[in-house]
Amino acid sequence: MHYENPAAIMEEIARLTPIYGGISYPRLERGGIQWPCPTPDHPGTPFLHKDRFPRGKGKFHPVEHRELVDAPDAQYPFILTTGRILWHYHTRTMTKRVEGLHTLVPEAYVEINPADAKALGVKEGKKVRVSSRRASLVLKAKITERVPRGIVFIPFHFGETAANMLTSAFPLDPWAKMPGLKACAVRVEPTEE
Repeated sequence: MHYENPAAIMEEIARLTPIYGGISYPRLERGGIQWPCPTPDHPGTPFLHKDRFPRGKGKFHPVEHRELVDAPDAQYPFILTTGRILWHYHTRTMTKRVEGLHTLVPEAYVEINPADAKALGVKEGKKVRVSSRRASLVLKAKITERVPRGIVFIPFHFGETAANMLTSAFPLDPWAKMPGLKACAVRVEPTEE
């Protein structure tokens, strides 16, 4: 690929991708343009589905609730849920190299409700051991009302402390065939590590 500048790349994108057909560097320098913007005189589309949805208002499929296979009990009383955070993408193969993002969130943590933290003697920023029936991780505690009592959250982006080690890949979701890496029973304990 031999481009003289980023504007040349945008020109190729506009030429090859109809929804970007009207987007160019000169237009972008006058202000942002949201796609689709199919022609140079099109104003852009600030609200993609403002007036209509291409296939109707939405397609929903009802499903029956299924209880968590790895349910909490006396030994593992919390439900761990894993997920994404704003500052990192997937397994951080790219975002961990961005100094600003790494500075914002340099390591994994566990979010715990203030009432649960108090009952366990867990302090903000102190390390805790989160254990499931499969593995244990030592993480800093982040005490927050974002999670309800009985629930803890760990972002899955950090390979060094991979939250998915705690969860189980089985059973697979019967429709999407996705592994069950989103929730499981855990215990949380203060640690000196």
